[in-house]
Amino acid sequence: MTQKTVQKIHFVTLGCEKNLVDSEVMMGIVQGQDYTIVENAEDADVVVVNTCGFIDDAKAESVETILQMANLKETANVKSVLVAGCMAQRYKDELMTEIPEIDGIVGTQDFIQITDLIEESLTGSRPQFFSAGNPIYLYDENTPRVHTSGNISAYIKIAEGCNHACTFCIIPTMRGKLRSRPIESIVSEAEQLVAQGVKEIILIAQDTTDYGIDIYKQRRLADLLEALNNVEGLHWVRLHYAYPGFFTDEVIDAIASYDRVAKYIDMPLQHSEDHILKSMQRPGHQAGVRKLVKKIRERVPNVALRTSIIVGFPGETDEDFENLCNFVRELEFDHIGVFTYSPEEGTPSAEFAAQVPDEIKERRSNILMEVAREVAASRQARHVGEVLDVLIEKFDEEDPSVRVGRTQFDARDIDGLVFVANSDAKVGDMIKVRVTHAFDFDLSGEAV
Repeated sequence: MTQKTVQKIHFVTLGCEKNLVDSEVMMGIVQGQDYTIVENAEDADVVVVNTCGFIDDAKAESVETILQMANLKETANVKSVLVAGCMAQRYKDELMTEIPEIDGIVGTQDFIQITDLIEESLTGSRPQFFSAGNPIYLYDENTPRVHTSGNISAYIKIAEGCNHACTFCIIPTMRGKLRSRPIESIVSEAEQLVAQGVKEIILIAQDTTDYGIDIYKQRRLADLLEALNNVEGLHWVRLHYAYPGFFTDEVIDAIASYDRVAKYIDMPLQHSEDHILKSMQRPGHQAGVRKLVKKIRERVPNVALRTSIIVGFPGETDEDFENLCNFVRELEFDHIGVFTYSPEEGTPSAEFAAQVPDEIKERRSNILMEVAREVAASRQARHVGEVLDVLIEKFDEEDPSVRVGRTQFDARDIDGLVFVANSDAKVGDMIKVRVTHAFDFDLSGEAV
């Protein structure tokens, strides 16, 4: 009997953390089928590109990456290039027609068939896996998964899809309606991760505050935080993508009360001006946001707030932008992500009148980023002299005697770092650090 050749698979993940979780699930599935996952694309027999299709820049990056991987068929050992993710879901026909180098493609709820896709693609049949009807797939605690973000932090996707109808966003079209996981499933996955050495759980969904409304007929994010707070051995539970429209008093109290819940909230506001928010079909208005932020800071005095802002949305005037800058200064966000508006095909806002010219959008983006830097530097300065818990993630590349970590006020990969002198801490240790210096985004200090 001829023994089956073990194929080597390489994954490229583009886009957001939710895409990363999907890639990790695919890795878990193929690894369970005796495939070998390799770190370098040049060493692979099959490359899977998990694409993002949210904005034009992301789509361009996805196409460029696909073509780079396809080139390895000529220069390396790659036999098959497969495409997954949001761009695959949205543009499968165009991709298969215009990029003949693609050997197979799979949608956002069918990637669990990745091994079938691999096998069929190697026969030259160019398979396509897309389910008809509304998306229903949702991974759970029993789904195989390979964690690529190390053994310190891990993302848990608590829900898939979205019930909102923001005029600039195509996510509901690509991912479907909101589908929440049961609390028990999420807690079980968290316990498994902690048993593997994970110290921090990061909760993600398109809107985490909407969690549970579909399966429990009420929003239950506060209950989920309570349940996760009881997971022994877990240091931090971190909350991302919490929309302001459904941020309840119960959620605020949970963040304030539970020791393991990081005093950190990622709350995408997108804009300050009411007529822009209305045009975006975002929940809430500026007065409500100001009231909410004030309430959060009163109940959680040391909280760090991150937000994301879109500049150059159709109809945004110079006065609107000036008001937006003042809004950012007044609310003193610790971290801000600034994005220029991108008119996405198939979204209502792409057809709106009064589109803002690209050069104006870029100029406004640069100005707001400078405002955000100034505000962040001011917020960081408050920590000088404080003793903070720091989770050590790595050794400094230039000086291995310096440890590098994060406080509960900074999320991995997107926020600031803490550089710690005089410490022999190991990666994964939680240590006390007295902050001696504050920079625009980072801190430095000495181990206590």
